[in-house]
Amino acid sequence: NFWRPKRIWGRRITGRFSVTSPIMLSRSLRSVLSRAARPVPHAARGAPIAARALSMSRDQIKNMSNEDWEGEFTKATVDLAKMDIRGISYKESAQRMRELLKTGLLRHTDLESNPERFFLAHRLLALHAPQLGPGFWIRFTVHYNLMAGSVLGLGSPAQVSLLDDMQDAGDLGCFSLTEKLAGVSSGLVVMTTATWDAASQTFELQSPAEGAYKNWISQGIMADKTVVVADLLMDGKSYGPHAFLMNLREGGEPVKGVTTGDMGRKTIGNDLDNAWIKFDKVKLPKSALLNRYADVEGSEYIQKVKGMPVFHMIGQRLFTGRVAVAQAALMFRKKLFETTKAYASSKQCWTPKGNQPLINVPQIKDIFAQNDRKAAAMEAFLAKCESRLCQVLRENAMPQIQLVEAIAVAKVKAVEESIVMCHNLQNEIGSYALMSGTGFEQKDFLTCCKFAEGDSRVLMQKMSRDRVKLHSKKPSEGDAEELRLCQVLTAAIEKDKVNGWDDNFESVYELAELIMARTMAEFMAS
Repeated sequence: NFWRPKRIWGRRITGRFSVTSPIMLSRSLRSVLSRAARPVPHAARGAPIAARALSMSRDQIKNMSNEDWEGEFTKATVDLAKMDIRGISYKESAQRMRELLKTGLLRHTDLESNPERFFLAHRLLALHAPQLGPGFWIRFTVHYNLMAGSVLGLGSPAQVSLLDDMQDAGDLGCFSLTEKLAGVSSGLVVMTTATWDAASQTFELQSPAEGAYKNWISQGIMADKTVVVADLLMDGKSYGPHAFLMNLREGGEPVKGVTTGDMGRKTIGNDLDNAWIKFDKVKLPKSALLNRYADVEGSEYIQKVKGMPVFHMIGQRLFTGRVAVAQAALMFRKKLFETTKAYASSKQCWTPKGNQPLINVPQIKDIFAQNDRKAAAMEAFLAKCESRLCQVLRENAMPQIQLVEAIAVAKVKAVEESIVMCHNLQNEIGSYALMSGTGFEQKDFLTCCKFAEGDSRVLMQKMSRDRVKLHSKKPSEGDAEELRLCQVLTAAIEKDKVNGWDDNFESVYELAELIMARTMAEFMAS
């Protein structure tokens, strides 16, 4: 049925196009797919990853130009294209990550010392996503950004030094934050507890109920280490969420008191292990607490940096993660449009005046032109966000509010725009979009991007709430349409404090769209 001849731009409307024969369409499609799936010549693959790692010193890698480094990283990851994501085991997929880690091409500390490489590595891996789906990209970013990045940002110098040992050993990490009753739509809510015992100088890590089990923890079955976020308790008093670095597995088996389970089969990304994790009286040494900003001394809680709660610093990984996720969405979209354009340019369609390529169909031609315009604008916006954030990371400083807001907008807009553009392309390009190997079957990669590092809807809700709070203090400041929506929402809340906001959710998101458009314009003009 996929190959049944039909008119794609009907004769009764213009009389110009009809689809070529089933044989011609099939050959054209096979030609594009075979080029996309063609194996890389052995000579181009270079030496095995481990061999290349041994041939380059850390100083050689550090002193490479970004152009040379990109070439080496591309060589080190080219074999990912050979992964059979339908049959590869978690262990095999994790082993590829271990090998990449041990090359040392991207150091854990590059997030601060060379953040441009950190973001470039994420973009290069995202180019594989239309073929491989989200699994390996998520495995990579969970390890480098969430686990290692948390140690880098929250740990003492001694704790940060452990990252080199982990890299040399090829130890993988995960980030245990979200829980069964507190997922991506809940914000930073933590019920897992870490209770300090002054007598033994240890913490006891506990999941007090099933709702506190860590949930959807990527790489949670194969990881050797985890940064776990738990509520620190001392003498019955809560000091809020704190991060702890712990062994999750030793000798390949969960440590005593840790139970893990598989979240189950997913629509895509089944090469990635997603786990639930239960902690039952797990003993952690005092050194497990990442203690750059807070520590425990005897029976006393010490906040090392006044006015800097650990709660706030845990969220710092969101900034790097949001930029990386936004760029990944754009790279997935870029690759999908490139391969689809190659097909549409070579696929011939019959017309009374002779065959013409499918890309000349006006709505198809328009969607490619529209994507070029929108993608260029979004890439420029993201590039500026990355540049400003890299400066902050190198200085080990806190980002200014303008950058924080711009990064949140970039994450939402890049992902949501990519979802819409890829969906529109899928609906216009015809039966090609139904074929395995075209990249459309991996489109749920963008759904993963939507949920990651702050769900789009949650971020938009926060934007609108902050704007309405500002309106209460400065009721005449701002754009006329923003003011109107602020007035609508303020009146709704005054009328019904419980349901007023939710009952007007459409106005909430309409206001967020206006805020995002203004934020982008102001940021690009700054």
